[in-house]
Amino acid sequence: MSDDVPVAAAPERPGRGEGTPDPAGHPADRPWTALWVTALALPPLALLAAASWFGRWVRPGADDWCFLPAVRDDGVTGLVGKFYLDDNGRVANALLVGAYAKFQVAGHQWYPLVSGVLVLAVLWAVAVLALRRARLRTPRGLPLLLAALITALFLFVTPNTYKTFYWPAASVSHTLPPVLACAALIPFLLARSRRGRAVALAVAALMAAFLATLSEETAIVVVVVLLTALLLSGRVVAGPDRGFVRRWCAAGIAGTAAGALVLITSPGSMRRRERFGAETTSLLAPDSLTASLRAFAEITVTVATTWQYAGAVAAGVLLGLLCRRANGTPPRPPAHWPLLTAAGVLALLVSGYLCTVIAYPVFHDRVSDPSANRLWNDYLLLYVILLVGAGALLGLGLRRLTRRTAPAKAVCAALCVLVCVGPAVSLTNLDTAMRSRAEKWDAQDRRLREGAEAGERVLPYERLVISNMLEPFSQGGRSYWPGGCVADFYRLDRVTDGARKAP
Repeated sequence: MSDDVPVAAAPERPGRGEGTPDPAGHPADRPWTALWVTALALPPLALLAAASWFGRWVRPGADDWCFLPAVRDDGVTGLVGKFYLDDNGRVANALLVGAYAKFQVAGHQWYPLVSGVLVLAVLWAVAVLALRRARLRTPRGLPLLLAALITALFLFVTPNTYKTFYWPAASVSHTLPPVLACAALIPFLLARSRRGRAVALAVAALMAAFLATLSEETAIVVVVVLLTALLLSGRVVAGPDRGFVRRWCAAGIAGTAAGALVLITSPGSMRRRERFGAETTSLLAPDSLTASLRAFAEITVTVATTWQYAGAVAAGVLLGLLCRRANGTPPRPPAHWPLLTAAGVLALLVSGYLCTVIAYPVFHDRVSDPSANRLWNDYLLLYVILLVGAGALLGLGLRRLTRRTAPAKAVCAALCVLVCVGPAVSLTNLDTAMRSRAEKWDAQDRRLREGAEAGERVLPYERLVISNMLEPFSQGGRSYWPGGCVADFYRLDRVTDGARKAP
């Protein structure tokens, strides 16, 4: 990781399968290699583009009904105050919710495009900078392939893409937070001077504090990963950089602690604990811990048997097969790769289980239900990134065993394309469902607005459910929430169940 030590000019003695630099030009530098690698990024990019275009059919539902009138009447600062003083203390969450709710329905329609581009841009930047920091050269399109495929797998290989990608409230709480955590790596990877390192430390602390008041689950993942890096730094980080890496990890942990303190001591958090006292006090009860372990085991089986995640391994293998050092020789696997692999798996399992523990008292057995998979996203991005790393190790190992890597490249290239087929079909079906709901939603929106303008105070509301989203009059009409928020949105006193005829 040192920035000041130049790369040795003399090539190392090649090992088996490494060979010597190709006098006709390195394969990674050949235009054909860059062309086909870049072409592999097109299918996941097309998925993201199509999904963003389908976002025009998104309409509010569930919690969104409550956020819209609050921001309309009191502004973003009013929503922040409501979260901090009354709801849950998540001030950063309120800021991001207010950022899209400020534009009302249009904010929901633009949110998928904005968030999708943000995810891709952050992962692309991290991939480019991480490879540069490791002093590895790759074909020009490979960082884009890695970022695009990770984005597609993270957002669309999911049992409920609507709640992961299209529902802004869930995305703000569980999809964007791990991506924002990755964004904190950018100044870390760019730091080359004392000032740059100071900026990286400040960003790590501030981003960690922000995440702690945005998503408790992501904050847990961040702390576990930073603690793991801190413990491993003595063995895997070079001496000149060890102190900086440790200070950076410590800044992130301290920032998370500060943010957690703001959250826990907020009036909103205390009110929430009063409202759900039984659930919060049972968090560490033996029965709850056991049930959380069982639920996490079910989640692990579901995720591990989702074959499309093999695309992340395939992309990693391509990275291992195509990367090289600046002097043209293939890199070797890290000396401590078994330790790094074990630490990565352990960090994933520990953070995933802890996320399940804090979610279980509220969601109970539904925490492992695929329809509630948005709760998994806080650690799912880490899973996909670890799969890419595992694939890179496989590619480096394969490269040392044989010079005939063309068949492996062909298989991996085919797999990168194949894993996009299932999500493409699912997105097409979801587009149809969202369009149907949007047409009904718009018609009902006009009816309710016209009725309110005509002086009506009570109007019927028809449930418009998509992807198991909550709507008023669920549970056979017994549950009114969020009917009160719907009434506030249209400035009514109350809405009634439109599925039941008036007597």
